Amino acid sequence: MTEFSPLLSEIRKRIKSSGPMPVWRYMELCLMHPQHGYYVSRDPLGREGDFTTSPEVSQMFGELLGLWTASVWRGMGSPPVLRLVEFGPGRGTMMADALRALRVLPPLYQLLSIHLVEINPVLREKQKAALSTARNLTWHDSFDEVPDGPSIILANEYFDVLPIHQMVRRESGWHERVVELDDSGELAFGAAPEPTPRFDVLLPPLVRAAPVGAVFEWRPDTEVMKVAARVRDQDGAALIIDYGHIRSDAGDTFQAIARHSYADPLKAPGQADVTAHVDFQALARAAEAVGARAHGPVTQGEFLKRLGIESRALTLMAKASHEVSEDVAAALQRLTGTGRDAMGSMFKVLGISASQYPSLPGLDEEKPAGAA
Repeated sequence: MTEFSPLLSEIRKRIKSSGPMPVWRYMELCLMHPQHGYYVSRDPLGREGDFTTSPEVSQMFGELLGLWTASVWRGMGSPPVLRLVEFGPGRGTMMADALRALRVLPPLYQLLSIHLVEINPVLREKQKAALSTARNLTWHDSFDEVPDGPSIILANEYFDVLPIHQMVRRESGWHERVVELDDSGELAFGAAPEPTPRFDVLLPPLVRAAPVGAVFEWRPDTEVMKVAARVRDQDGAALIIDYGHIRSDAGDTFQAIARHSYADPLKAPGQADVTAHVDFQALARAAEAVGARAHGPVTQGEFLKRLGIESRALTLMAKASHEVSEDVAAALQRLTGTGRDAMGSMFKVLGISASQYPSLPGLDEEKPAGAA
């Protein structure tokens, strides 16, 4: 992360002219500003970037999602048309691994059309390289552009970057948390002077007794409701994988990541990835509110084990050198484990489907789906 932030001076000017801005607006500018937004013009992934996602850890992750897609397609009755949609596809690694697994099922592979929702031109070029052999491939700036039809939608580490609202409890009620300027002209957190009327009526049960000073985060349901409505009306399923919590509760999770370390989210805006944990109970509630069916959430570790990742790891290790086998074992631990640097318990998985599907692989069953 560089110390110079061209976005910082613009945010200061906006606050001086219009007053403090809500956290959601600050987060939106940090990530999506047309010139200086973090996600607009850079590759943030891998060792040289700021963070590493599950598909970058091991090919096993994307391969299992490909097999999951095949299983869901069969459960849909093997429709002759299928849109395979990915939100925020990174470098294209997950889709490339999923398609490699899907090639073993030619009837499905031949009929797929692939739709990547991506706004970053740098990452689009890397996706084109990673998916150079793929057929029927289309990029979109938003999900609204994806053509109608039966769809399977994958979203890995996408919802965590959607802007959050933060509310702070005061004696007088719940106030919107804002970003303002302190006495020295630096960015600082504050709160709107007046409480939001009747906000407590909207609170989940666990938050209603939160003490003064507590922070509650929420995201608009727009994006997940679009996904749920698509699979409800046009058949299909969606899979959301992200870090977050299973139950709606109070807590401040707004954070910045730079060079694989935590950073101050108010320092150098636009130069670090700013995110917040995903409320999976809220996602499930929003999906069910529009008439779709929610499955899970379960932890990523449990989900991948049900899909047979341990068997897949053993297969890879049996054919590999000792050094590669150690890498596979380390990747398995990182994807499914519960340690400090592991993703198995921190990341959760939620499925959304049309209402006629009582279960989805890995989410509603105890036995591994499709495992040997």
